[in-house]
Amino acid sequence: MAVMSDSRERLAAARLYLCTDGRRRQGDLPAFLDAVLSSGVDIVQLREKHLEAGEELELLSVFAGACRKHGKLLAVNDRADVALAAGADVLHLGQDDLPVEVARRILGDEVMIGRSSHSPDQSAAAADEDGVDYFCAGPVWATPTKPGRAGTGVSLISTVAGRAPSRPWFAIGGIDLSTLDSVLEAGARRVVVVRAITEAPDPGAAAAEFARRLGAVLLPGPHRGRRARWPLVITGYPEAGISPRLAWARRRSSSGARTGRS
Repeated sequence: MAVMSDSRERLAAARLYLCTDGRRRQGDLPAFLDAVLSSGVDIVQLREKHLEAGEELELLSVFAGACRKHGKLLAVNDRADVALAAGADVLHLGQDDLPVEVARRILGDEVMIGRSSHSPDQSAAAADEDGVDYFCAGPVWATPTKPGRAGTGVSLISTVAGRAPSRPWFAIGGIDLSTLDSVLEAGARRVVVVRAITEAPDPGAAAAEFARRLGAVLLPGPHRGRRARWPLVITGYPEAGISPRLAWARRRSSSGARTGRS
């Protein structure tokens, strides 16, 4: 029970969700996972279609080790049997995948389940569906990871945000550092990212920048006021590049010295 509660607490506090393949072309999976999970990624999902179960489980063993090391959540795409075998924290289901109630019978209550949604009606259903722990809304912009699916635009994000769902939800689809502000302004506080991190020259630095900017906005609901656990930095001040707490302490000390107060 404590493990289940801890996982759901970590989901509630999560901001940055990464989907990646097994990095077999690059040959750098362990180093890649270390870099992004230590730089602000809260949830990582192996998304690689057409893998045999054995191949997927072999890759997931590397993901699971990295997630344990960094205290992050491991997600499996589509397959409840693989999620169970891999000991995953999360199973993500699309609109045409296994029904949630069937996945729950396979996985029990401990594994969290996420849902894709592509329209206001689907998002409303996912926000209330029994057995679902979070949902994604999008794709905001068309993306090669979902060929043939048109982007919803930020209007879907505004609609979902306006409904103030009680469960966590993520904006997804074509989000990069140049479009992040648009989805934040529309009301998203959590995002799913793919190519903006996986194809970045420095994936760890890209993840850190996403985490920094997401952490500058507050989470809604019971986690209102909670900021990302990734340490933020202050920009535009003489203290640029140091933590907010240290910058605040320095400014307070300086003010006290000028006024003669301790």
